Amino acid sequence: MATKDYVKRGRSPKKAPIKAKATPKGKKVPASGFPTKWAALAVMLVCSLIAGLFFLSGTDVPETTPPTPAAVIAKPQPAKTKADVLPPKPEEKWRYIQELENKKVIVPVLTPKQVIAKDKPTKPYLLQCGAYHSQAQAEQRKATIAFQGMNSQIKVSTNDKGTWYRVVLGPYKDKRLAMDDQNKLQQHGISPCAIWFWE
Repeated sequence: MATKDYVKRGRSPKKAPIKAKATPKGKKVPASGFPTKWAALAVMLVCSLIAGLFFLSGTDVPETTPPTPAAVIAKPQPAKTKADVLPPKPEEKWRYIQELENKKVIVPVLTPKQVIAKDKPTKPYLLQCGAYHSQAQAEQRKATIAFQGMNSQIKVSTNDKGTWYRVVLGPYKDKRLAMDDQNKLQQHGISPCAIWFWE
């Protein structure tokens, strides 16, 4: 690789300063300088704006006088015609208004015990946890429920679809008790269990 000699290398010649260019007619165009014409115009505009605002602030706003009450009262009123007058109120053809005004309604007051007794069903509830065609399946479900510490029984019923072995718990006097046992069985994976009235 050849070595370069940087010492002998000469410096680049200095460029001559830019001079104003001459126009074809021989006039010189001045180099970029401060635009005095535009500055004078801006100062004149600002001064005229300030003078205009000063003039507007010194003038009074003309006041409008409100109309006098006499002028309002003096306005002529239109004459009433027969069409503007309302006819007399017609007489009622129905009697229900007078009958309802004089009617008395007696509402029986119930004690809380009477309300509970009224809403409480007369039949007890049962919790059915399966209905099977074979007795062996019903016995298996009964044993699974017994492992949870609950007593169940198998009720046999016959209909047009054959003989059914239903695994039921209960009877329960309150539906809340049946729902509690249903939730316990569901937590241990024994589902579905439905709540019905005891037959």
